[in-house]
Amino acid sequence: HSVQTACRRSVRVMDALSETLRVVRLIGAIFINGRFTAPWCYQSPHADYAAPLLEPGAERVVIFHMITEGECYVEMVGQPPVHLVAGDAVIFPQGDAHRMASAPGVSAATGAKLDVVLARRPRQLAYGGGGAVTRLVCGYLACDARLARMLLAGLPSVVKVNVRASSAGAWLEASLRYALSEARSPRPGGMGVLAKLSEVLFIEVLRIYMNEQSPGTTGWLAGVGDRIVGAALGALHKKPAHAWTLEELASEAGTSRSVLAEKFPLIVGIAPMQYLTQWRMLLAANLLSGSNAPLIRIAEEVGYQTDTAFSRAFSREYGVPPATWRRTQLKKARTE
Repeated sequence: HSVQTACRRSVRVMDALSETLRVVRLIGAIFINGRFTAPWCYQSPHADYAAPLLEPGAERVVIFHMITEGECYVEMVGQPPVHLVAGDAVIFPQGDAHRMASAPGVSAATGAKLDVVLARRPRQLAYGGGGAVTRLVCGYLACDARLARMLLAGLPSVVKVNVRASSAGAWLEASLRYALSEARSPRPGGMGVLAKLSEVLFIEVLRIYMNEQSPGTTGWLAGVGDRIVGAALGALHKKPAHAWTLEELASEAGTSRSVLAEKFPLIVGIAPMQYLTQWRMLLAANLLSGSNAPLIRIAEEVGYQTDTAFSRAFSREYGVPPATWRRTQLKKARTE
């Protein structure tokens, strides 16, 4: 029974995650391949500072690290150190500044600023006192700020999982090692492979974390993992243009209208129809920036019968009409 439940849960996760990742533009990259010897400490800046250096024009950058050899600690202001071992991956949902160190309290190294490291080819960082070796890779995922808020809602300031504990862990680590060696070679395509692997690693971290969550956890990932709310989310993502009613959505989720109306906002943070509107606007923004389709066609694709109703909804979410927003995005793209 527990295996069947886990399988059904996994299908719901992939329904929502797969649909989200299919329609929304994500950009990932591994930006540092580090080899450190104890004692050592590397200061990672807040994501708002790092974003223009890592992915100019990105609304939101989420930084993550994976330990491939040895051990280290993550230190954040006001929080106890988090111990990491080989196979552990950490992400920082709120983009907090943090330190990676061989032991708590080690002073951060001077020099090796992020912009200097990023100018290197390949982007390698190696230093320390000559003691025990720790190897790690640093990566990021850039996406729409609203998508980031949705995916990462309810998560703590640092999320830690052990990738080796997952079925995908072995091939993912092996693929990372291979791609890192390719990035150092003159053969073309190495950085492109790393970019895709960074996306896969980030998604795998979210999936593992979701499966490890305890009852009572809130946020989008918790909603996806819930039997009732996950089914409702899956239905909304599968047919976002459908004229959903709460009764119909509850029937799709195998529950009553009152149960869904109570449980959905309790876990996700907003009501089902409000969530549907936000998801439709994310889809619309993706279509506006990725195509020159007429507004009325985009409106219909996301569930609006007229471009007037669509423009009104889009303006409420993004602050400007869709045509204005599209022109702004085109100007940004030309200057990047």
